[in-house]
Amino acid sequence: MNSDLPAVRYEVGDAVAWMTINRPDAHNALNRRVRDGLFEGFERFDADGDASVLVLTGAGDNAFCAGGDLNEMADSRLGVPPPDFLPNLGRNVELTKPTIAAVNGIAYAGGFLLAQMCDLCVAAEHARFGVTEAKVGRGAPWAVPLPWMIPPRVAMELLLTGEPISARRAHDVGLVNAVVPSAELSATAQALARRIAQNAPLSVLAAKRMMRALGPTDEQHVAADGIWESVYLSQDAQEGPQAFREKRSPAWRGL
Repeated sequence: MNSDLPAVRYEVGDAVAWMTINRPDAHNALNRRVRDGLFEGFERFDADGDASVLVLTGAGDNAFCAGGDLNEMADSRLGVPPPDFLPNLGRNVELTKPTIAAVNGIAYAGGFLLAQMCDLCVAAEHARFGVTEAKVGRGAPWAVPLPWMIPPRVAMELLLTGEPISARRAHDVGLVNAVVPSAELSATAQALARRIAQNAPLSVLAAKRMMRALGPTDEQHVAADGIWESVYLSQDAQEGPQAFREKRSPAWRGL
């Protein structure tokens, strides 16, 4: 991608802000430029008096976000990600206004996180959702909210197998609000955002605040961070990204 182009686009129309991860040639993977752009975009939305609702999506038709950039991880030998490694609403980003994920393709690992953390989610029929960290030896402490959002055994399946599920199954288990043809995704997300934006703002903000208050506690997040720390610091956590870069199967050692 041309380095002069923004890694994350931000546009506002009719009280709805659209943030688009703009790295389609790499399946909108989360390299440093994209991560910085997301932080900046969320901060901009929070302060934007012209925007009542945010829609988050990815450029192109194939990927919402494929997750972390494994080539970059291999180069940096990333261990435990720092607290500000990736925006996570309710942890290192606070937004009082509603957010919608418009998932236009694969949403894996960190991309799954981004879809999970939004208040609502609409998906194209070809979208797929996966907590794929087990396939590359990385950690998923951010998945703490999953058993609150979907049946615990479905959450366990996602975590243990690393296999993605279809948009239809994601809808059936409650992870996704609506599944639509790809050509209708943007219009569906915009219409949903407009319905929210037309409501009484204090009621909308209080509803979001109430629902977030019923979710996982800070103590649960801290416990998850501790559980996954040894995984991040393992040899396998380096082997996964290295194998991806070298286009080979990882050789797990359990160390």
